[in-house]
Amino acid sequence: MSRIMINSYKSILDSIGGNNKRNRDLWLERTLKKIPKGSKILDAGAGELQYKKFCNHLEYVSQDFGQYDGKGDKKGLQTERWDNTKLDIVSDITNIPVPDSSFDAIMCIEVFEHIPEPIKAIKEFSRILKRGGMLILTAPVCSYTHFAPFYFYNGFSTYFYRKFLKDNCFEILEISFNGNYFGYIAHTLYMVPTFIGKYSKNGGRIFKVLFSIMILPILIMLFYFSKKDKGSEEILSYGINVKAIKVE
Repeated sequence: MSRIMINSYKSILDSIGGNNKRNRDLWLERTLKKIPKGSKILDAGAGELQYKKFCNHLEYVSQDFGQYDGKGDKKGLQTERWDNTKLDIVSDITNIPVPDSSFDAIMCIEVFEHIPEPIKAIKEFSRILKRGGMLILTAPVCSYTHFAPFYFYNGFSTYFYRKFLKDNCFEILEISFNGNYFGYIAHTLYMVPTFIGKYSKNGGRIFKVLFSIMILPILIMLFYFSKKDKGSEEILSYGINVKAIKVE
């Protein structure tokens, strides 16, 4: 695939919300900036501490179970390398060894799909968060298999958060979607040439180039549909961003 075509694809995808990580990171940065200076925040499931950079005004503490090594079981999408050496707390996310009401805020970013019992994690967050403290969550609505074998859920709906946050003493302040149906389909089509090479016996270069040429007009149409979108995120999106406060 030519560099011009690749750049055209990326430009279209960006225009319809295709860069879901960038959009999520921008939302997270804005949200964290609103937390008062000096507040103590836990980054639950922190991994390689990629969001510590947004917490320079906060007292930052990281936690993770520390077992993912980048290779996993070599199935699905893996990172190949992973650094667990900078974590402050190594523990199960449902049993974090700190006293009750230890934190002013907790963020848990793209972690719930990797937790066998995410509802128990919410219960633990309620225990260790101060009353009036902020809980910041993001997780996919639908996702590819990644970080396997530590991959247990494809995604989470707004109904999951509305029920289980309320059940555990949280009041939701914000729920927002990252992307929409048309953007998600566009990204899926964009990834097909990559997966042809990995998962198809007929995954030669010629097939990848032909498919890439064929999908360009479809991506342009999806761009148009996305611009005229009127709520397709209720069907499908990349993920959901949640901000909640502990009320009891």
